[in-house]
Amino acid sequence: MLLNTSSKTAILVFANSSQEEAKHKKIPKGKALFDALTEQTLKTVEKSDLPYFHFSENEQVGSSFGERFTNAIQTVFDKGYDFIITIGNDTPQLKVSHILETEQQLQSNKFVLGPSTDGGFYLMGLNKFQFEQINFNKLSWQSSSLYKQLFDQISGTKKIVFRLEYLVDIDTKSDIYSILNFANSLTAKIRSFLLQTLNLPRLQLSRSFSYLSSSFSSISYNKGSPIKLHG
Repeated sequence: MLLNTSSKTAILVFANSSQEEAKHKKIPKGKALFDALTEQTLKTVEKSDLPYFHFSENEQVGSSFGERFTNAIQTVFDKGYDFIITIGNDTPQLKVSHILETEQQLQSNKFVLGPSTDGGFYLMGLNKFQFEQINFNKLSWQSSSLYKQLFDQISGTKKIVFRLEYLVDIDTKSDIYSILNFANSLTAKIRSFLLQTLNLPRLQLSRSFSYLSSSFSSISYNKGSPIKLHG
C-alpha cells in the first residue's frame, strides 16, 4: 500500500509473516503476538503519510539475512526514492514521531540509527549514496555487535549520525519482561497481548516488572543528538 507518492522518502518494513516469525522466535503464543505487532507497525507507518513497502519472506530475495535486506533496500531505491527508512515489526515502542524525526534528519544529509538494547538497531535511515558506501555483507547480522559494526563502518564516510533513543526489540520471552517495564509506552492492545504471552493477569503488571528498572539504568539513552563521526 502506498501513500503520498510525491515523497522522495519511502519506508521499508522488513518483516516476515507471523507464521515465519514464530518458527524462529520461540515465544509462547508467538503467532498471535506478531500478528498484532505487524498490524500496529503498519498502522504507525500509515500515520506518517509516507509511501511504504512491506517485504515479508515472500518478497525477500537472497540466501542470507544480509543479502535479503540489501536486496530489499535496493529494490525500493530502484523505484526512484532518494531516502529509505527501514524498520521491522518487533519494536512495539516505535512511534510516528520516530519516523518523522528520521525523515527530517535525512533531508539534512544525516545517517539515522535507532539502536536497540540488544546491540542491534530497530530503525535505519539513509540516502541512496550512503547505501552504496556501506558493505552490508560484512556486518554480523542478528548479533549483539551489529549496531557498533554499522556505526564504525559509517564513520569511514565522515557522515553525521543522528541517533534516536534506545528501544527494546522482541526476540525472546525475556525481551517481553524487559519491555513491560516500559508498559506506559505501549498501546493497550499490545500490552494485553504481551501479558497473555506470559500468562500474567493485568493487575500483576506493576508488581511483576517494577524490579526491572534497575537493569536498564546503565543504558545511555540518547534522544537524538547528532554525533559527528570522524574517519
